[in-house]
Amino acid sequence: MSPDTPDPERVADGPGAPGAAARPPAGAENAPTGDTGSSPTGDAGSSPTGDTDSFPPGRSPGESEPPGWPGGLPVPAGTPVTAPGADPLAGYPGVVGAVPGVPATTRRAGGRAAAIALGAALLLTVLGAPLGLLWALVAPGTPVRMTAEGAVYATPQPEQPIAADGWFSLLGLGFGVLAAITLWVVLRRRRGPAGLVAGTLGGLGAAVVAWQVGRRIGLGTFQRLLDTAPPGTDFTKPADLRAGGIDWYGPLPVPHGNLLLAAFGAAVTYTLLAGWSRWPSLRPEPQWDGGWAPGGPGISSEPGDQPAR
Repeated sequence: MSPDTPDPERVADGPGAPGAAARPPAGAENAPTGDTGSSPTGDAGSSPTGDTDSFPPGRSPGESEPPGWPGGLPVPAGTPVTAPGADPLAGYPGVVGAVPGVPATTRRAGGRAAAIALGAALLLTVLGAPLGLLWALVAPGTPVRMTAEGAVYATPQPEQPIAADGWFSLLGLGFGVLAAITLWVVLRRRRGPAGLVAGTLGGLGAAVVAWQVGRRIGLGTFQRLLDTAPPGTDFTKPADLRAGGIDWYGPLPVPHGNLLLAAFGAAVTYTLLAGWSRWPSLRPEPQWDGGWAPGGPGISSEPGDQPAR
């Protein structure tokens, strides 16, 4: 073979030969597997870039891997939300609970709302007493005449009992409407299901109290005249309900008739106020004037500040 003729084996082993990049250099089988920047002890983790085997498939050695945190440990505040395990609310103990489940602040807020609703319902129930006094004042009494056979109506078809039912219905419905508006205005920070339940239960309790208080005004005098009045004596029977009352199903009392009108008025009025509210949360919210939000501890983008509420 002449000197000018290239050797096939040398051409195959040359730098420009196909597959030369995939073929390891001579002596690579006996070279150490650690990085050239590793420590004398052979610890590959001490190199600046780390071992190329530690990178996952599809990631080049020059591309940095986002930091990760073990599951269950808190993520430092200010961590990018794109990092694995990052939590935008991390570092805010007032927002994120220390233990899984419902935070203690949420439980306390729910208990406080229930206590306020119960107190409002009891207050409305107590207000049923003056409502009963008003009903007894405006509702007419039914004329009664004592005969030898007993007391009878002075007229064959008296209209006074119907008027008493009508007055009670109007007063009860108006009371429910006013109660719902008052709860909406006074408990503006507690608007929602708690206010609706308070108005409904309070209206029902107020109607029952008003009925019992109103019907007992003058009832003692009426009973005394029934027992002692001679025949021919005219007197009046106190106002009472004929279109409403309470039925007992075992130990459970179930009101019916116009005793439900106060609760009905409160529920409908409160629902309409909630439906027409301009705030999605039903609570007054600050209006944005288009300018920059003022700085301060309440509104800030610093990782250590509490988020705006």
